[in-house]
Amino acid sequence: LIFLILYFHFESVGWSFLVFTTLSTAWSGGFLWLWFYGQDWFLNFSLFGVNLRELFNIHPYNLSVAVWVGFLALFGIATDSGVLMVTYLMEHFAAEKPQTIEQIRRETIVGASRRVRPALMTSATTILALLPILTSIGRGSDIMVPMAIPSFGGMTLSLVDLLMVPTLFCMVKEFVAKRTARSSQGTA
Repeated sequence: LIFLILYFHFESVGWSFLVFTTLSTAWSGGFLWLWFYGQDWFLNFSLFGVNLRELFNIHPYNLSVAVWVGFLALFGIATDSGVLMVTYLMEHFAAEKPQTIEQIRRETIVGASRRVRPALMTSATTILALLPILTSIGRGSDIMVPMAIPSFGGMTLSLVDLLMVPTLFCMVKEFVAKRTARSSQGTA
């Protein structure tokens, strides 16, 4: 369903797949964070007299329905930074029209650097909004904490997408430029 929504936005299977790659890092981060929660050493210290394992409800969590719901929420949120980056890069390339490999690389860096702050803001607000849920101990926390763990871990690791998405975008544009150059040489 997420892929279909991306396809309707970009009207291209290729760009939809490129943004869809952000889900792999989000998936990895979610499972990595679940693994961290099962480890005895993870956050096993006190800060200002508060044990962080107790504060963040750290103990092993099973793959329950609540955890899978957390992954579903993560997948919807994780594509935001990819959509933000690819949409702006496409608009930037439409305006600048780079032709050579060097121009493509330069314009990718320029365009991506202009989207880092908004992408970081999107990720930071999500990560900060999940902290009160991870520290909750009241009614409903037994359901909400397992939902928040994959989202928190996935959004933390998906900061790598700020480098990965522009790199993949540049690779695709370079491939198209090389193919166009080869086909124009073949017809000449």
